[in-house]
Amino acid sequence: MSTTFSNPAGVPVLFRNRAFVCYWFSRVSSTLAYQMLAVAVGWQMYALTGSVFYLGLVGLAQFAPAFLLTLVVGHVADRCDRRAVIRVCQLVEGIGAAALAAGCLTGRLDARAILAVVFVVGAARAFEHPTMQALLPNLVTPEVFPRAVARSASSTQTANILGPALGGLVYAAGPGGAYTTIGSLYLCGFVFMCLIRMERAVREKEAVALRSVFAGVAFIRSRPAILGAISLDLFAVLLGGATALLPVYAKNILVVGPQGLGLLRSAPSAGALLMSLLLGRYPLRRRAGRKMFGAVIVFGAATVVFGLSTSFPLSLAALAVLGAADVISVVIRHSLVQLGTPDAMRGRVSAINSMFIGTSNQLGEFESGVTAAWFGVVPAVIIGGVGTIVTALAWMRLFPDLARVDNLGPGRQ
Repeated sequence: MSTTFSNPAGVPVLFRNRAFVCYWFSRVSSTLAYQMLAVAVGWQMYALTGSVFYLGLVGLAQFAPAFLLTLVVGHVADRCDRRAVIRVCQLVEGIGAAALAAGCLTGRLDARAILAVVFVVGAARAFEHPTMQALLPNLVTPEVFPRAVARSASSTQTANILGPALGGLVYAAGPGGAYTTIGSLYLCGFVFMCLIRMERAVREKEAVALRSVFAGVAFIRSRPAILGAISLDLFAVLLGGATALLPVYAKNILVVGPQGLGLLRSAPSAGALLMSLLLGRYPLRRRAGRKMFGAVIVFGAATVVFGLSTSFPLSLAALAVLGAADVISVVIRHSLVQLGTPDAMRGRVSAINSMFIGTSNQLGEFESGVTAAWFGVVPAVIIGGVGTIVTALAWMRLFPDLARVDNLGPGRQ
């Protein structure tokens, strides 16, 4: 494990850790590239086909690999050097962007080629994301791990805010240049990952068998607190997917046009970024389980406020609070899952966790659309927010071990 330096202010503890700094920049580069790629591919696909069906296929091509490869991903992350897995993934993603750039320059890029590349990039990201999660505990001490999670979350939120805007800007100069820029960012992530030096843990080699592959599922089922944390996030995001209906609010309810829609989409990430920076400096120390439940309840309440609001400033504030509450829940859940899981099992548990998060995001948007079609847009958002609150209250009774979690560091209860 890399050496860290104690400092009461907290920030130098992480940013004097060379391995963590390289990890942070690698994650920023890769996430920024992915967000830019999503904008460029979506825009170009619609320009080529004029079909919203093909836009849906792009989303399916991104989601399907993560769902299909979940158990394989975790097994690979636990058997191999996690840094090497991430490097290979970032190289594959960079090659995918380069292939798109070459297709643009030769004029041979069509919808099927784009979908094929997106599927390959999605498969690489299916390996990269949970392996990134599993690698972080190897780079910092357990005492500063919650702070490291918060700093890592801030990088993700920064990329989520800047990525789409940068993607649109570079695409304006031409799709070939956009894909070249994206490929360069993936290469930067690869270089930073190559700079990470750490003592590799010696793991006992397990035979490749169904029991080993499904070990992550068995481990989660045997730990009520971890099962409760993962499933709570699944249902909270599934029910609270109000962001899928933002275009309707921007056009028909708040009447703010496309510029207002952009601000509405940025508000949750802005709130999440501010909260992650705050948690990076002042980490959560006690009563973590109850704070997690409290954050989910605030998430649901903010969703209800947004659903009822006809004021643009109030709607922005509600979405920012929603994003901030979500980060509190994410930091606690991620710290609990990673620190409560043996290193030899972290890849498989992280893969299942990532699959649940991806599934809840995709199905949450679907649930919002179906509920809106049945009951109307405003009732759908309110129902989702109330459902999130009810779920949190129910989980407090179903998973009392999760509610009793106190300290997230070593020796937690």
